[in-house]
Amino acid sequence: MDSMKKVNGVRLLTYASIVILSGALALQHAELLGRTLASALLPSETATAYEAPTAAVSETAPARPAGFTSTLYADNQINFEGLKPLSPELIDNETLWLARCIFSESKRPKEQELIAWVVRNRVETAYRGKTSYRDAILDPYQFSAFNPGTRTRDFYSSLGPHTRYPGWQTALRIAYEVRYADPKFRPFPHKTRHFYSEQSMLAGIPEPNWAGDFLPVLPEREHRIDPRRFRFYQGVR
Repeated sequence: MDSMKKVNGVRLLTYASIVILSGALALQHAELLGRTLASALLPSETATAYEAPTAAVSETAPARPAGFTSTLYADNQINFEGLKPLSPELIDNETLWLARCIFSESKRPKEQELIAWVVRNRVETAYRGKTSYRDAILDPYQFSAFNPGTRTRDFYSSLGPHTRYPGWQTALRIAYEVRYADPKFRPFPHKTRHFYSEQSMLAGIPEPNWAGDFLPVLPEREHRIDPRRFRFYQGVR
């Protein structure tokens, strides 16, 4: 009888060990699978092959708040002189995110205006399925200042309507003006949704890999942008 108890005890201990080992292996497998899936789903910095079905493109400007008069686009001209700060109550969340984006890319108003149109193109064509300025700008690895976990993301995301950082109020004004601008002021074709700055590229990497098969698009404006600072592209998927 004692020997039978010992045998049964050994069997029970062996079975329990197998169950525990199987559970540990299953947990390890699940964790590994989870990491693999996470890596597969995480957008890479250069992954631009995906494009959602193109949404209907608006050829009219969104309705402006009552009483607002454009300074940047006035009398069918583009004038960067005398851009005054907006009243904070005019700055909604979408304008705020657009301003954060263009301010992160450049501190020069003429460059900010062109960048703002690229972002507007993304929103209006639902690039990568994003139809709001916030979602387009926070789309992982699309605008480097907003890459997840970076200090720049924390800094630029903290800028608000009342922030008095040098040049920030001008960026807010430009973002607002571009959001509500008549489409006739669009400087690029609608599918101009990419740009890069040569000055921001890492040493030994002259351009992003997506730019190799495309020629830069020049803005349809009198002012020209130094190509060493910014190059704009259309048709990148």
